[in-house]
Amino acid sequence: MTIITDSRIDAGKPFDWGRTSEDYARFRDIYPEIFYQKIADRGLCISGQHVLDLGTGTGVLPRNMYRFGARWTGTDISPEQIGQAKALSAAADMDINYAAVSAEELDYPPETFDVITACQCFWYFDHQKVAPVLSNLLKKDGKLVILYMAWLPLEDQVAGMSEETVLKYNPSWSGAGEVRHPIYIPDIVYDYFAPVEHEEYDVMVPFTREAWHGRMKACRGVGASLSEEEIAAWETEHMKMLELKVPERFEVLHYAAVSVLRKRD
Repeated sequence: MTIITDSRIDAGKPFDWGRTSEDYARFRDIYPEIFYQKIADRGLCISGQHVLDLGTGTGVLPRNMYRFGARWTGTDISPEQIGQAKALSAAADMDINYAAVSAEELDYPPETFDVITACQCFWYFDHQKVAPVLSNLLKKDGKLVILYMAWLPLEDQVAGMSEETVLKYNPSWSGAGEVRHPIYIPDIVYDYFAPVEHEEYDVMVPFTREAWHGRMKACRGVGASLSEEEIAAWETEHMKMLELKVPERFEVLHYAAVSVLRKRD
């Protein structure tokens, strides 16, 4: 178990991604093809490059971009997440290195990587510690690629109703109410990296009721932080809401974002 408590997140309510690793592995591999293609089209995470994926979770980014030819290393603070990543990669016959280590404690040799990616995780880090570490690990002109995707609850009815059920059981959850915006980059990061470009774009993501229910359960506000009793009560209420108000198959409006930064000389 790796329990995280951060005053910046959920008013300091503890969470542990290891508690939801099985649901994460089943239900959070949902990024559409365009999400990966936009990275490769920028000449990133492709053949000839060694890529470090921070907060890799169950290895979603390395596994889905493996076909573009890069050599991947994935790290995550949660041993349970890394266990799922190793199993899924082995089942797909993918040669990806994984390690259970926090971003603040990375210990690879200097200038090991051409690209470092951080998908759906960058805000969790201690940026004062992490920024110089990442700069040191990148080769000259190496790139830091920060990625994000979120549903839009103020515009999508299903997402909005689902968020209401999460907030009923976890009112301190700070992941609610997302709107489109460029990825936030703390000022300290710019001491070590120069901005190259950013892009935000809308995507429709298909779900079944089961898949959306699993995706919501695997979020920080439910599976990673609620008690077993609270999770069971939430599951009953959320699934009942879906069965009453949502068709078996549907799409949820999301926006995706990418920010590319270059290591400063």
